[in-house]
Amino acid sequence: MRYIGNKENILENIYSILQSNEVKGKTFFDFFAGTTNVGRFFKLKGLQVFSSDILYLSYCLQKAYIENNKEPKFENLLKNLPEQESESLFQSPLEIVANYLSSLEGVEGFIYKNYTPAGTKNLSQPRMYFIDENGKKIDAIRQQIENWKNEDLISETEYFILLACLIETIGFYSNIAGVYAAFHKTWDFRALRPLELRTIKFIDNHQKNIVYNDDSMNLLDKVNVDILYLDPPYNERQYAPNYHILETIAKYDEPELRGVTGMRDYASQKSRFCNPNTALEDLDKIAKNTKYKNLVLSYNSEGIMPSEKIIETLKQYGPVKLEQFEYARFKSNNNGLARTKKTVYEQLYILKREG
Repeated sequence: MRYIGNKENILENIYSILQSNEVKGKTFFDFFAGTTNVGRFFKLKGLQVFSSDILYLSYCLQKAYIENNKEPKFENLLKNLPEQESESLFQSPLEIVANYLSSLEGVEGFIYKNYTPAGTKNLSQPRMYFIDENGKKIDAIRQQIENWKNEDLISETEYFILLACLIETIGFYSNIAGVYAAFHKTWDFRALRPLELRTIKFIDNHQKNIVYNDDSMNLLDKVNVDILYLDPPYNERQYAPNYHILETIAKYDEPELRGVTGMRDYASQKSRFCNPNTALEDLDKIAKNTKYKNLVLSYNSEGIMPSEKIIETLKQYGPVKLEQFEYARFKSNNNGLARTKKTVYEQLYILKREG
């Protein structure tokens, strides 16, 4: 999944640095879960993982990837699905369900009506997030998942697994540069393909992993871990508007929309880490009020919090070390300075808690 700040390609580097600095333990809290790639990585390493994010789309991914440890069986649902022709005799239950959902006839639902050219032909600039047929297919799949839940044909875990599959699939058929704050005015080749639901993979760490859909600042008194990992926004751009369509597909709540891009209201999902002053205030609250042995702040050399201010804030609570390495910048940020500067530095501020 394309996501600003996604750590997927640099997690081994981060892990190596943490190991060399003796940042180890059995419990890990991913404070800004996002795509869950960080949580999944440390889950695969065998740690008990806790995670949280204010976005519901992230919560769906957390429920499927982090909290859940098992492949879904879909025992109730499969008894009620029609027989399907299959190219493989060894399909998993999830693959069977995904293929059925992919075969559904499209419907003219909320996504079609608001994010496809035909659905928005009355606008001066019709929205071109999805081709018409894929918009209808997204609606059909999303409505069917909800119907199965309401009919008690799928469990809560199976519900979130199917939502995660849909969320992960959308990016492969979206007519965007990387985020959903804008759409291309001509069609990207990926967006022209007929949508087929992709399945996700599972990790069993034999642990009771716990996830939250909350502002993580509300959870400080619930945290007591060996490793507290913070990966906040680096700049003044809020995450919620960049992923508004995925949030709407996840919730399927038919929100009021505004603007050329059909943005949902995100006033309740703004992060104080998108302001340099409030970011430092919250960083201090986290470092002071949370129980942890190691705090790791994963930041960016172009972030809005100055490095010296970060160190000054954290060192009140123990010795702080800054480690950094160079890596290729996220493509959707390739404007302005990024046209000439192709790399940035990932910064790891490591705080060993004293007292």
